[in-house]
Amino acid sequence: MLGYFGPAGTFTHQALRTLGTGDARPFSSVVSAITAAAAGEVEASLVPIENSVEGGVSATLDTLAAVGGLQIIREVVIPVQFGLYVRPGSTLADVTSVLTHPHAAAQCRGWLDAHLPKGADITEGGSTAGAAKEVSDPFSRYDAAICAPVAADMYNLVPAAERLGDNANAVTRFVLVGRRGPVAARTGDDRTTVVAFMHEDHPGALLDILQQFAFRGINLSRIESRPTKDQLGSYCFSIDAVGHIDDERMAAALKGLHRVCSEVTFLGSYPHAVVDGSPAPVQPPTPAGSTDRAYREAEAWFAEVTGRSVEQQSHVAD
Repeated sequence: MLGYFGPAGTFTHQALRTLGTGDARPFSSVVSAITAAAAGEVEASLVPIENSVEGGVSATLDTLAAVGGLQIIREVVIPVQFGLYVRPGSTLADVTSVLTHPHAAAQCRGWLDAHLPKGADITEGGSTAGAAKEVSDPFSRYDAAICAPVAADMYNLVPAAERLGDNANAVTRFVLVGRRGPVAARTGDDRTTVVAFMHEDHPGALLDILQQFAFRGINLSRIESRPTKDQLGSYCFSIDAVGHIDDERMAAALKGLHRVCSEVTFLGSYPHAVVDGSPAPVQPPTPAGSTDRAYREAEAWFAEVTGRSVEQQSHVAD
């Protein structure tokens, strides 16, 4: 059984349904969903990690950095499309009071100001799924809920308006997190996630980390600093890099990180996901000197020069 950041009817639940799973267990927080996966209470848990409008999800980033033995198995990306849902028989013109979550209200503010009937009130509550449940009650004082389509389906609401979001291209990225195990085979369009901890704060500390990727022609799709919570000014870096650990250049970059960091947490290599129907982003070409072939040829050349095999080279003392 899989777990997910609940309750049922949220965007995480909607993302989970794209995986085609059966029964799933909702958790009340990102932390509890991830720790349940780490403890083996569920096979894996789906949690949000990044939103194209709001950025990284701090609870997910911090928990993945703090809890050991975890691995990202795959990712899911879905559009964040809010709708204004009402009880059957009602229309937009009938709406005088709306219930939703504060984040949903903020992301739909422009549309609401332009299209809600004059004088309609907006109340911000606990969750969009909870708003849908409340509005489904025929005796509710609320006429409409701003929520995800999955919540409207659950509570038999109908759309008074759809695609309310002020940013039509907003998406949220989710990751399925489980216990560490075999890494998925590379597909040629993969992401690798790591958390890098500095030895100590010093000029160029971040540059030391970034150079491990830049030297080897690896593009980064996300990098965020997060406090280690040890002391003020102590940070780690959560990084998504384009490529797979089985790529020669990625393996070399991770080894380089291990040399310059106090700790490196490898969180997995997994296929890159895009919104259904959307073209995959065009990635910069791999520099000629950073291909797998270039690395293998360099190893072979060095073995010939030194007269030592690759295995013998690894045993040479520093």
